[in-house]
Amino acid sequence: METAALKKEFVKLYGAGEEPAVYFAPGRVNIIGEHTDYNGGYVLPCAISFGTYLVIRPNGEKRMRFATSNFKYKADVAFAELSGKQGSEWVNYPLGVIDQFVKQGVEIKGFDMYFSGDIPNGAGLSSSASIELVTAVALDDQLRTGISRIELIKIGRAAENQFVGMNCGIMDQFAVGMGKASSAIFLNCRTLDYELVPVEMEGYSIVIMNTNKRRELADSKYNERVKECASALESLRAIRPLADLSDMETNEFLANENVIADKTVRNRARHVISENGRVLDAVAAMKNGDLATMGKLMNASHESLRIDYAVTGKELDAIVHEAWKVEGVVGARMTGAGFGGCAVAIVNNDSIDELIACVGPAYHATTGLSADFYVATVGNGAGRIE
Repeated sequence: METAALKKEFVKLYGAGEEPAVYFAPGRVNIIGEHTDYNGGYVLPCAISFGTYLVIRPNGEKRMRFATSNFKYKADVAFAELSGKQGSEWVNYPLGVIDQFVKQGVEIKGFDMYFSGDIPNGAGLSSSASIELVTAVALDDQLRTGISRIELIKIGRAAENQFVGMNCGIMDQFAVGMGKASSAIFLNCRTLDYELVPVEMEGYSIVIMNTNKRRELADSKYNERVKECASALESLRAIRPLADLSDMETNEFLANENVIADKTVRNRARHVISENGRVLDAVAAMKNGDLATMGKLMNASHESLRIDYAVTGKELDAIVHEAWKVEGVVGARMTGAGFGGCAVAIVNNDSIDELIACVGPAYHATTGLSADFYVATVGNGAGRIE
């Protein structure tokens, strides 16, 4: 995206003056490890080239002004009103970050902000975390707070949990904040210990398949799954003390799963615990260049999310099942919260055109929707670009 055009639009909105600064935070795609992050588990995401740009300049007033190229809604918020939500509008994401800075005792100054994102809306590629981290990194830089990157990531998550009301884990913000080019992040979401794993797939690419089904149910069902996992954990603690579901391995769970009386809750725990194991196996496979095993793990992850966690839906199942039919696809699965959004596949470069030619029409015939396909570029995390 041309930053000159963004700055030109900024001047239209806010007038001429001091040269504004420009920041960027990527979106993310999670290769494997879904709905494990808020259960203290392992994940394997990477930052992608799509993301959110923020043009920002001090305004010398005790107010924050927000606008974006993506939605019509604008906001002009006085300092005295910063802690109040703006309905269900997009500005709650940067407002939530500002609220966290205030709570940490940072002396806030007034800024004019213009956001522009090229992450497809509702695609499940972490547009919210991208907005949160670009805001946090920009404020940290502009206000010279010296807050560490890990703390900025925690601020982003707290904004979403406490201000927006989405009980997400920390994976999205971590991937957006800590991403490195050509690397996936093997992250322990409980301890925040992480390792960069090179994405070296000679002759193969990560392809994102956007169902273009907006995730209308994702927020409410996400919070429902969080509660179900908490219920499963409480039951499993009758076996032994557990910090979270990811404290238990699959074999131990299968030997004791009947301690969870509710079948639905039992299924939720089965997914989380088995998915945690799949991430560990996937990291080993990626390090060994074993794409065949990686693909089988991705396929198994989708089936677990479909059957045990029940977060896929017709659209995601259709696009993934059609992708499985293409010979050059080694594996495919939904990515993100579910109920729409995107799937991710590892595809032989010689088969990408075939994937698009075969999956697109078949998906449309099943759902009436037109899919989009993007070859993912694995990029760096949030930072200042101008």
